[in-house]
Amino acid sequence: MKPNNTDPVDFLKDRILYEDNHLLILNKRAGEIVQGDRTGDEPLLESARDYIRVKGNKPGNVFCGLVHRIDRPVSGAVIFAKTSKALARMNDLVKKRDVRKLYWAIVEGVVPEPKGHLSHFIWKNEKMNKSFVSLTEKENWQKAELNYTVLGGSERYTLLEVELLTGRHHQIRAQLSAIGHPIKGDLKYGAKRSNEDGSICLHAHQLTFEHPVSHQLVDIKAEPYNPLFVKLKEN
Repeated sequence: MKPNNTDPVDFLKDRILYEDNHLLILNKRAGEIVQGDRTGDEPLLESARDYIRVKGNKPGNVFCGLVHRIDRPVSGAVIFAKTSKALARMNDLVKKRDVRKLYWAIVEGVVPEPKGHLSHFIWKNEKMNKSFVSLTEKENWQKAELNYTVLGGSERYTLLEVELLTGRHHQIRAQLSAIGHPIKGDLKYGAKRSNEDGSICLHAHQLTFEHPVSHQLVDIKAEPYNPLFVKLKEN
């Protein structure tokens, strides 16, 4: 959360992964909210809007649209649009699944297979803010698919690179838990203990897509703040 009286440019300048006249991509810290909620904490969307206003010396309100979200305890890359045209086109890319998303996840236990594909059906319980997983199709449950690759690990944990093929609520968290490997720190989905900072070890690491205006390839990587990701990858 941004401290009071912090300059918006100073607050975000070290976390900018990509910026031009149309898009702003930031490396979100675990614990930050992307959009406003009942906590009243300042969301990253407002911080991004303030950044655009101050850096561009623009009086009054400025446009800043949110292309996608990641959960509060998750870190990593988040895309914002500086223009309504860019937002509409990015929303179309997301809808068509033309934005490739790779996550890093530290899970409990040793994952034996070097690569895998998970296919489930997911249902979101709105009251619990939690998703449930089934191997068989049920009415009103949505198909959820992902691929994973083992990047490293230890005797207690495995670092996975996860490619989302669908975008369901808490999909990675729920599916990895369903195969017996909950994400480290994720008590909601069966982790044995929490992380001290309240985060979970899930990080939106890479985004790849065609720029909505220039049509050039955008391929960015967000380095994780938690050093355990790097430590496990080096093992």
